[in-house]
Formats: sequence, structure tokens, C-alpha cells
Amino acid sequence: MSTTRLPSYRPVFRSLHRPLTIAGVDRRLFFLALLVGAATFNLFYSFVAGCLLAGLIYGFAWVSTTRDPQMLQILLRSGQVRRRYDAAKHVPFEIRIS
Repeated sequence: MSTTRLPSYRPVFRSLHRPLTIAGVDRRLFFLALLVGAATFNLFYSFVAGCLLAGLIYGFAWVSTTRDPQMLQILLRSGQVRRRYDAAKHVPFEIRIS
């Protein structure tokens, strides 16, 4: 006779798995958009250019955050990992039969 155990359920809080966002965008990308907009304003002395560039980066960040909230972490950590052997690359070599 085998005894079956019922699965145990544990509460999971949504706030633990929700990405930290400001205005629907990852907070680091939001501040990047603000800083680039401010730098553009200071460089070109054009408020319109600063707002346009900040809006462009914000739009890109919003699309990126809605598609995959972890994409920024993946991109930042991808530069720290060493390359692996790519089997799809073909390096030709010569064979001489004498």
C-alpha cells in the first residue's frame, strides 16, 4: 500500500517577482533616458532635442521592458562571460597526401 502525499502550497508574493519600474520602464533605463536627454540639452542648447532623445530612449526602454524585463541584466552580464566554442563556424584547413 503506497501513501500519496498532497502537494504543499506556499504563498508567493507578487512584489518579490515584479521588476522595479518607474513609469513602466526599468528604473536604470529610465534614468539613462533622463541623463542622455539632459546631456543632449546641454550639448546642443536645444530643449526639443533633449526631449526628443529622452523620449526615443524611453520608448525603446518601454518596449524592451514589456517584452522581457530581464533583458537589461542579460545584456550587461553577457560581456563578462568568456566565449564558447561555436560548432557552426567552419575553419577550412588543408590536407596534403604525399
